[in-house]
Amino acid sequence: MSTDDLDATIAQVEQQERELVLRSFTYDDAWQLGCLLMEMAAERDLPVTVDIRRGGQQLFHAAREGTSPDNDSWVERKVRVVERFGASSFLLGLRARARGTTFGEQHELPLQQYAAHGGAFPVRVHGVGVVGVVTVSGLAQADDHALVVEALRAFAA
Repeated sequence: MSTDDLDATIAQVEQQERELVLRSFTYDDAWQLGCLLMEMAAERDLPVTVDIRRGGQQLFHAAREGTSPDNDSWVERKVRVVERFGASSFLLGLRARARGTTFGEQHELPLQQYAAHGGAFPVRVHGVGVVGVVTVSGLAQADDHALVVEALRAFAA
């Protein structure tokens, strides 16, 4: 990815985070969003694991054929990034890359606990801030991120 492409992708993800702010986020909302993501994955035959949390509590978790326990590990590592830094795992990885380093080197965090790869996105509520995380694991990182963004857009509409 060229520097221009990287800068454009960073700007796009930053814009997505500004736009995708919900009015509220309840337990039922987490269930509906998780079901929406699983329906999208089933329609496209995507091998993904979907995880949704609010305030550190796991409210939704499901996996499709073709996933493994490794995807659960990726979910945990991506979620830690969002919970610690309040931004999407994809954005933080891209920002480190733009600085000529890796997320792990930049923050001196262990790779086995933190993964700044696409797929974990902060759930923001208007007037409150980040209240949770929605995560997809199983595809290329840009595709994991894109699926979450598409579902959040549909859910927020």
